[in-house]
Amino acid sequence: MTTVGQPPPFARELLRWRTARRVSQLELASRAGTTQRYVSFIERGRSVPGRAVVLRLAESLELTLRERNALLLAAGYAPAFPESPLDAAELGPVREALDGILEGHLPYPAIVAGPRGELVAANDAFDVLTEGAAAELLKPPVNVLRLALHPRGMARRVVNLDAWGRHIVENLRARAARSPDLSLDELAAELAGYMPAPDDSGDDYLGFAVPLRLRCAEGELRLLTTLTSFATAVDVTLAELHLEAFLPADARTAEILRARAGQRR
Repeated sequence: MTTVGQPPPFARELLRWRTARRVSQLELASRAGTTQRYVSFIERGRSVPGRAVVLRLAESLELTLRERNALLLAAGYAPAFPESPLDAAELGPVREALDGILEGHLPYPAIVAGPRGELVAANDAFDVLTEGAAAELLKPPVNVLRLALHPRGMARRVVNLDAWGRHIVENLRARAARSPDLSLDELAAELAGYMPAPDDSGDDYLGFAVPLRLRCAEGELRLLTTLTSFATAVDVTLAELHLEAFLPADARTAEILRARAGQRR
């Protein structure tokens, strides 16, 4: 009698990620600089890859730094990428750079957030987004995605909540599909529950982007958002941060935000 054992953890994880990325063994092998036969042997548990090969396979599958560390652990190796607290001394230059960017973006709002919408930092113009929000939504740790779509947050001031909110939810779902995470799934489901019935009256786009149309005391703001991340980061914490900057989509919005900045001085 022959007993066929289960493939080891790394073999199962590699197959899972390759399937999730819809990459063939041949394509993965080509990307990682190896052979299809070797990838097949790894997935069947017949070959044990070295640390460098594991890293090449993880990079070829476009895994995040956190996911690469997990794949290394599954293969029996120590993580390659540190995860430093944001207040660690080694991230001091990063904090200074982010503070400078936030300050330099004034009089327009800008924030730094974590992978699940956790607010890390914001400039003074952030108050135009939090205006009128319920106190419990502004109590640390603030989740900017929840703040954006919660009925007691920004949602009651967003003119185009259907289009803008759908954009947020679908982006979150896409991230959860690419990097499976139960907490992302739960957050996406929560945010979807705040959404109004779909409005099919027409797309609210400025030709190329979904604007945020936000009511404030001075009138309606029309804002575009840009996302910036640290593409070459080798620290998990840094790699998972992103800077979201809001830009005026018309002259009236710019005028209102400049005036509000003058009042804060």
